[in-house]
Amino acid sequence: MHILVTGSAGFIGFHLARRLLQDGHAVTGVDAFVPYYDLRLKEARHALLMHEARYRGHRVDLADSAATAALLADARPDIIVHLAAQAGVRYALERPESYLASNIQASFNILETVRRQPVRHLLIASTSSAYGANVAMPFRERDAAATPLNMYSASKLATEHMAHAYAHLWTQPITAFRFFTVYGPWGRPDMAFFKFTASILKGEAIDVYNHGRMERDFTYVDDIVEAIIRLMPTIPETGRPVGEADTLSPLAPFRVVNIGNGQPVQLLDFIAAIEQAVGRKAIRNMLPMQPGDVTKTWADTALLRALTGFEPRTGIQAGMSAFVEWYRTFYPA
Repeated sequence: MHILVTGSAGFIGFHLARRLLQDGHAVTGVDAFVPYYDLRLKEARHALLMHEARYRGHRVDLADSAATAALLADARPDIIVHLAAQAGVRYALERPESYLASNIQASFNILETVRRQPVRHLLIASTSSAYGANVAMPFRERDAAATPLNMYSASKLATEHMAHAYAHLWTQPITAFRFFTVYGPWGRPDMAFFKFTASILKGEAIDVYNHGRMERDFTYVDDIVEAIIRLMPTIPETGRPVGEADTLSPLAPFRVVNIGNGQPVQLLDFIAAIEQAVGRKAIRNMLPMQPGDVTKTWADTALLRALTGFEPRTGIQAGMSAFVEWYRTFYPA
């Protein structure tokens, strides 16, 4: 098939595009190359993809409606996987306005363009942060997602709601998947696992929020990619739910699916896994909880399993060992 991946120079988008190419698909990638973090990392990912014969890469800001429409009119993909977004819970405290253009406006432009030029399946990335202040664990897709705690999660929930409206009005099949703390090689430098590894290797202190009393459903990037690929042919059809756990809308070909490891890990245990992979102990700077953050995430993956027969299962030790090996290669001492 021909698949368009937005955010193709980003962490997950790069891994997905590379896997799709390995599987024999043609891929059109698009990225705005926003300097949210070191662009050398994005450029390196992009360069690797550009060496592939079946890959076409574009530098386009999806918040530009005309440019988005022109890109899709030229590419004419069978499937779109929309991963491009302004990420970061903590950055949402500093630049909340950046989430309006990068997440809401860009997603609206994708939806509006697909309304005029339908695709077999539109898949849109959301986040576990959508569950906000929910305390019932594990997070189930049918749980209410009405209490976002920052602009990042609010913008992702807005995208989910817009997607449902477009699926209903124009019968465009759409799947929104909620990621749970993705990590692995080629990761984002703003994420804790990346910053912890860099600081431990340099002998610098790491900031541990809420004194380490947090748990995250850490999910290895290859598991995320495998889940997305398996969801691509699993097209929502109104009136045809898959089991009792299905979130299929009664009014639209739309569903929401968790993609997480299903096994929350204490932050201090995750740091210990990094220490073991690095071979050095961390200097820990214990800090209070940051505004807009949550103490725990935990995905119920029953729906993902019912739809695809797949559940992420990469353990943190194996995953962090792979990341540290990549880090030492990309950033030689």
